[in-house]
Amino acid sequence: MSFEDADAEQNKVKQAGAEVVTIHDAKYPERLKEIYDPPILLYARGRTEALIGENLGVVGSRRPTPYGMAVARKLSREFTQVGMTVVSGMARGIDTYAHQGAIEAGGPTVAVLGCGVDVVYPRENRKLADEIVDKGVIVSEFPMGSTAFPQNFPIRNRVISGLSLGVMVVEGAQYSGSLITARLALDQGREVFAVPGSIVSKPSWGPNLLIKQGAKLVQDASDVVEDLPLDAKQRLAHRQEMADAGKQVETSSGGQASLFENGTTPLAKKLLPLLKIDQSIHIDDIIRSWDRNSPSEILSALSELELYGLARQLPGKHFVRVWIS
Repeated sequence: MSFEDADAEQNKVKQAGAEVVTIHDAKYPERLKEIYDPPILLYARGRTEALIGENLGVVGSRRPTPYGMAVARKLSREFTQVGMTVVSGMARGIDTYAHQGAIEAGGPTVAVLGCGVDVVYPRENRKLADEIVDKGVIVSEFPMGSTAFPQNFPIRNRVISGLSLGVMVVEGAQYSGSLITARLALDQGREVFAVPGSIVSKPSWGPNLLIKQGAKLVQDASDVVEDLPLDAKQRLAHRQEMADAGKQVETSSGGQASLFENGTTPLAKKLLPLLKIDQSIHIDDIIRSWDRNSPSEILSALSELELYGLARQLPGKHFVRVWIS
């Protein structure tokens, strides 16, 4: 790279509100230095202190089932509440729900991109990217303005695992990128965790296989915490003690329950049991199964449930219940 190219790159970094963290910088994560081929530098937007902590990689399918979406969001909230930092790739699917869960719990999250930090990919995650920069950090080893080429993602995946104490796979097919990340984690001496799924669900093939091969089965955050190194567990315990000594951490479930009891209409409360966590239901099926009210009243009640975080609408007018821990 010529001096002119370097100067132009530096100007792009400044214009994007980013910074460059080199491998010799104190901000560069020590854990990432341990891998075979650490990036010489990282471009970063946001709070670089989020790179250093008890990080957990959360990866999975880009086409998750409602079950996978709910699990990624729920567990990421739990990890954040116990003091861990969720690391993912801001891709469609599980990555998106993992970041959202961490943000909902009020904690930082780290997004590792396969493009420049000034490029939002996918484009629909622009709002999420802004929230990550505010709460945590977006990083990449690719120069400013780099396009998200397919060959970049396996390179990116080694950084997700390299930043983390371990990697958890939620859903993924046999040859998916999430299983590649799990193999990279093993090569780097990291722990591998997996969320079990239905044996007849193709997206659950990957994590179920990992469990057969010795990955730790995860049902809640404690399954991950108990397998962390002793020093990491001690730091998490210390943070929890400080939080308990101060004010009680407000969880998303507490806020939702209070709003539900005091704010929603009787119809919304009656419709909630019709919704499932692991399977979406189309609006037409809801209307057919609840013929005591008009379609407009049912739509209004479902909107209430969305407002209070008790239900989510998926593309195509499908609804699922939000998993509240």
